[in-house]
Amino acid sequence: MDSFLTSAKKTFELESRAVQATEAHLDARAFEQACSIILRATGRVIVTGVGKSGHIANKIASTLASTGTPAFFLHPAEAAHGDVGMVQRDDTVIVLSKSGASDELLILLPSLRRIGVPIIAITCAAESKLAQSAHESSGAVLLIHCEEEACPLDLAPTASTTAMLVLGDALAMALLEARNFSSSDFARLHPAGALGRKLTFSVSDLMARGEAVPRVSETATMNEVMMEMSRKRFGATAVLHHERLAGIITDGDLRRYFGSHTSIDPHSVMAKDLMSLRPRTIPSSALAIEALRAMEEPLPKVMQLLVVGRDGSLEGIIHMHDIVKAGISG
Repeated sequence: MDSFLTSAKKTFELESRAVQATEAHLDARAFEQACSIILRATGRVIVTGVGKSGHIANKIASTLASTGTPAFFLHPAEAAHGDVGMVQRDDTVIVLSKSGASDELLILLPSLRRIGVPIIAITCAAESKLAQSAHESSGAVLLIHCEEEACPLDLAPTASTTAMLVLGDALAMALLEARNFSSSDFARLHPAGALGRKLTFSVSDLMARGEAVPRVSETATMNEVMMEMSRKRFGATAVLHHERLAGIITDGDLRRYFGSHTSIDPHSVMAKDLMSLRPRTIPSSALAIEALRAMEEPLPKVMQLLVVGRDGSLEGIIHMHDIVKAGISG
């Protein structure tokens, strides 16, 4: 077991070292040039590579596509048999190869040059044919630094492919920020699954509205407050002043007030006497996941939020249980 753990720790160390070296030696001018080429392009980003680099290329293409940069993976062997026709003049091609000399890529490069697309090379070899082609195409060369693979034989691509992946992620995130890609943009591209639920359900989709919303006036008696809270079952009620939100009363407020005022006649207490003046609120346009976070932070946690319009009018109420029931979690 000790030998297994030792081997694992060595892999972590060598792959971390490759990422750190790539960061330390990153050519800022080349990286900015690569980002600028992609941002200026009116076409798509085609990412290609062979072997393990090809798997990383596929992942980078997927990350780019899901964060606002249209992209797809092109297998170099299939490209040599006709799929290069997918590449258009206004596209950009990212080519991954540790050696910069893979046969399948060397066959593809002249076709890319004839089409006239800029080539962005991600490679260890600054003097390789791949790097030369990138320079000649007015592209960019992004170098990874990997002195040793995690493979004990120093053969299986491990540390080098990890560095490629991180460099690809760095490109994608820099482009995401440059495009001002928002959470609503992300939701548009991720409609399914748990992530889709987080990003597509809004407060408006899940909130109670109309007669289902517990509400009382400032002058309501405690009996009226408790009856309203019991009927609507949200554990709270909004308190209104001339139809505008003035505060909130929760189950906890009632317990704390009457726990410290045991001799008070409930008929003599009005809603305005114990309401919280600054209830947590949220607009109906906010995402449900944002509502959940607002319930949990800042402490203490609350179980419901009042939904208000820009003019302060009460539009609804949303409970934590409604959010969780929709399959949304933090």
